[in-house]
Amino acid sequence: MTLELIIFIASILFGALLYWRESHGNKLYRFFNKLMYSKELQMKPTDKTGFLYQQKFIVRLVFIGFLFLIGIVVTRFLIPIDLATISIFASMIVGTLLGTYLANVIFKSSEVIEEKSHSLEDVVHDTIEKGKDFIEDLKAKEKEVEKIEEAKPDKPKAEEKSARERLKDKGLL
Repeated sequence: MTLELIIFIASILFGALLYWRESHGNKLYRFFNKLMYSKELQMKPTDKTGFLYQQKFIVRLVFIGFLFLIGIVVTRFLIPIDLATISIFASMIVGTLLGTYLANVIFKSSEVIEEKSHSLEDVVHDTIEKGKDFIEDLKAKEKEVEKIEEAKPDKPKAEEKSARERLKDKGLL
Protein backbone atom coordinates (compact mmCIF):
# COMPACT_ATOMS: atom_id res chain seq x y z
CA MET A 1 0.00 0.00 0.00
CA THR A 2 2.86 2.38 0.80
CA LEU A 3 4.49 1.76 -2.58
CA GLU A 4 1.21 2.49 -4.36
CA LEU A 5 0.80 5.75 -2.45
CA ILE A 6 4.34 6.84 -3.28
CA ILE A 7 3.81 5.97 -6.94
CA PHE A 8 0.48 7.82 -6.95
CA ILE A 9 2.06 11.02 -5.59
CA ALA A 10 5.00 10.68 -7.96
CA SER A 11 2.63 10.22 -10.90
CA ILE A 12 0.73 13.40 -9.93
CA LEU A 13 4.02 15.28 -10.13
CA PHE A 14 4.87 13.47 -13.35
CA GLY A 15 1.54 14.49 -14.87
CA ALA A 16 2.08 18.13 -13.88
CA LEU A 17 5.58 17.97 -15.40
CA LEU A 18 4.26 16.46 -18.65
CA TYR A 19 1.54 19.08 -18.90
CA TRP A 20 3.97 21.92 -18.20
CA ARG A 21 6.43 20.52 -20.76
CA GLU A 22 3.76 20.28 -23.44
CA SER A 23 2.47 23.76 -22.70
CA HIS A 24 5.88 25.16 -23.67
CA GLY A 25 6.45 23.07 -26.76
CA ASN A 26 4.74 20.26 -28.61
CA LYS A 27 7.41 19.10 -31.06
CA LEU A 28 6.75 15.39 -30.55
CA TYR A 29 3.00 15.84 -31.18
CA ARG A 30 3.75 17.90 -34.30
CA PHE A 31 6.10 15.16 -35.52
CA PHE A 32 3.40 12.49 -35.19
CA ASN A 33 0.86 14.88 -36.72
CA LYS A 34 3.06 15.30 -39.80
CA LEU A 35 3.51 11.51 -40.05
CA MET A 36 -0.18 10.69 -39.75
CA TYR A 37 -1.98 13.43 -41.70
CA SER A 38 -1.77 14.86 -45.19
CA LYS A 39 -0.53 18.41 -45.72
CA GLU A 40 -4.07 19.86 -45.74
CA LEU A 41 -5.04 18.18 -42.45
CA GLN A 42 -1.88 18.96 -40.49
CA MET A 43 -1.80 21.32 -37.52
CA LYS A 44 -1.45 25.04 -38.02
CA PRO A 45 1.87 26.52 -36.84
CA THR A 46 0.06 28.55 -34.17
CA ASP A 47 -1.79 25.51 -32.74
CA LYS A 48 -0.42 24.55 -29.31
CA THR A 49 -2.34 21.28 -28.94
CA GLY A 50 -0.29 18.42 -27.58
CA PHE A 51 -0.85 14.89 -26.30
CA LEU A 52 -2.11 16.26 -22.98
CA TYR A 53 -2.19 20.05 -23.43
CA GLN A 54 -5.58 21.33 -24.64
CA GLN A 55 -7.02 17.83 -25.03
CA LYS A 56 -10.28 16.30 -23.85
CA PHE A 57 -10.44 13.77 -21.01
CA ILE A 58 -10.77 10.64 -23.17
CA VAL A 59 -7.85 11.59 -25.42
CA ARG A 60 -5.67 12.30 -22.39
CA LEU A 61 -6.69 8.98 -20.86
CA VAL A 62 -5.79 7.10 -24.05
CA PHE A 63 -2.40 8.79 -24.43
CA ILE A 64 -1.47 8.33 -20.76
CA GLY A 65 -2.66 4.72 -20.76
CA PHE A 66 -0.66 4.00 -23.90
CA LEU A 67 2.44 5.69 -22.41
CA PHE A 68 2.29 3.62 -19.23
CA LEU A 69 1.46 0.43 -21.14
CA ILE A 70 4.64 0.84 -23.17
CA GLY A 71 6.54 1.62 -19.97
CA ILE A 72 5.26 -1.52 -18.25
CA VAL A 73 6.04 -3.74 -21.24
CA VAL A 74 9.60 -2.40 -21.37
CA THR A 75 9.94 -2.82 -17.60
CA ARG A 76 8.73 -6.43 -17.75
CA PHE A 77 11.34 -7.29 -20.39
CA LEU A 78 14.21 -5.49 -18.66
CA ILE A 79 13.42 -6.56 -15.10
CA PRO A 80 12.08 -10.10 -14.78
CA ILE A 81 10.63 -9.30 -11.32
CA ASP A 82 6.89 -8.70 -11.34
CA LEU A 83 6.83 -5.06 -10.15
CA ALA A 84 4.25 -3.78 -12.59
CA THR A 85 0.94 -4.88 -11.11
CA ILE A 86 -2.47 -3.73 -12.20
CA SER A 87 -3.04 -1.64 -9.05
CA ILE A 88 0.21 0.27 -9.57
CA PHE A 89 -0.63 0.68 -13.25
CA ALA A 90 -4.06 2.10 -12.38
CA SER A 91 -2.68 4.43 -9.71
CA MET A 92 -0.07 5.73 -12.17
CA ILE A 93 -2.72 6.51 -14.79
CA VAL A 94 -5.12 8.15 -12.32
CA GLY A 95 -2.31 10.12 -10.67
CA THR A 96 -0.96 11.37 -13.99
CA LEU A 97 -4.44 12.42 -15.14
CA LEU A 98 -4.98 14.20 -11.84
CA GLY A 99 -1.59 15.88 -12.20
CA THR A 100 -2.44 17.19 -15.67
CA TYR A 101 -5.70 18.70 -14.47
CA LEU A 102 -4.01 20.12 -11.38
CA ALA A 103 -1.36 21.76 -13.58
CA ASN A 104 -4.10 23.12 -15.84
CA VAL A 105 -5.84 24.75 -12.86
CA ILE A 106 -2.56 26.23 -11.65
CA PHE A 107 -1.70 27.63 -15.10
CA LYS A 108 -5.16 29.10 -15.63
CA SER A 109 -5.25 30.70 -12.19
CA SER A 110 -1.79 32.20 -12.64
CA GLU A 111 -2.87 33.66 -16.01
CA VAL A 112 -5.98 35.20 -14.43
CA ILE A 113 -3.93 36.62 -11.57
CA GLU A 114 -1.44 38.15 -14.01
CA GLU A 115 -4.23 39.69 -16.08
CA LYS A 116 -6.08 41.04 -13.08
CA SER A 117 -3.04 42.19 -11.07
CA HIS A 118 -2.84 45.51 -12.92
CA SER A 119 -6.51 46.27 -12.47
CA LEU A 120 -6.59 44.90 -8.92
CA GLU A 121 -4.92 48.02 -7.56
CA ASP A 122 -7.48 50.21 -9.32
CA VAL A 123 -10.35 48.10 -7.98
CA VAL A 124 -9.06 48.37 -4.41
CA HIS A 125 -8.55 52.13 -4.77
CA ASP A 126 -12.06 52.59 -6.22
CA THR A 127 -13.56 50.52 -3.40
CA ILE A 128 -11.82 52.62 -0.77
CA GLU A 129 -13.06 55.82 -2.44
CA LYS A 130 -16.62 54.51 -2.57
CA GLY A 131 -16.41 53.57 1.10
CA LYS A 132 -15.23 57.07 2.00
CA ASP A 133 -18.07 58.60 -0.03
CA PHE A 134 -20.57 56.31 1.69
CA ILE A 135 -19.31 57.33 5.14
CA GLU A 136 -19.50 61.01 4.19
CA ASP A 137 -23.08 60.53 2.98
CA LEU A 138 -24.00 58.88 6.28
CA LYS A 139 -22.46 61.76 8.24
CA ALA A 140 -24.35 64.29 6.09
CA LYS A 141 -27.64 62.45 6.69
CA GLU A 142 -27.00 62.37 10.44
CA LYS A 143 -26.44 66.14 10.44
CA GLU A 144 -29.66 66.68 8.49
CA VAL A 145 -31.60 64.53 10.96
CA GLU A 146 -30.10 66.45 13.88
CA LYS A 147 -31.03 69.80 12.28
CA ILE A 148 -34.59 68.63 11.70
CA GLU A 149 -34.87 67.45 15.31
CA GLU A 150 -33.49 70.74 16.58
CA ALA A 151 -35.89 72.71 14.39
CA LYS A 152 -38.94 70.95 15.80
CA PRO A 153 -40.16 72.71 18.90
CA ASP A 154 -41.40 70.46 21.60
CA LYS A 155 -45.14 70.87 21.63
CA PRO A 156 -46.77 69.85 24.84
CA LYS A 157 -49.42 67.30 24.23
CA ALA A 158 -52.90 68.50 24.73
CA GLU A 159 -54.54 66.84 27.60
CA GLU A 160 -56.14 63.78 26.24
CA LYS A 161 -58.46 61.44 27.98
CA SER A 162 -57.08 58.16 29.09
CA ALA A 163 -58.27 54.96 27.53
CA ARG A 164 -60.30 54.16 30.61
CA GLU A 165 -62.15 57.48 30.43
CA ARG A 166 -62.88 57.03 26.72
CA LEU A 167 -64.34 53.60 27.38
CA LYS A 168 -66.53 55.07 30.17
CA ASP A 169 -67.75 57.75 27.79
CA LYS A 170 -68.81 55.10 25.32
CA GLY A 171 -70.56 53.20 28.04
CA LEU A 172 -68.43 50.13 27.78
CA LEU A 173 -67.17 50.32 31.35
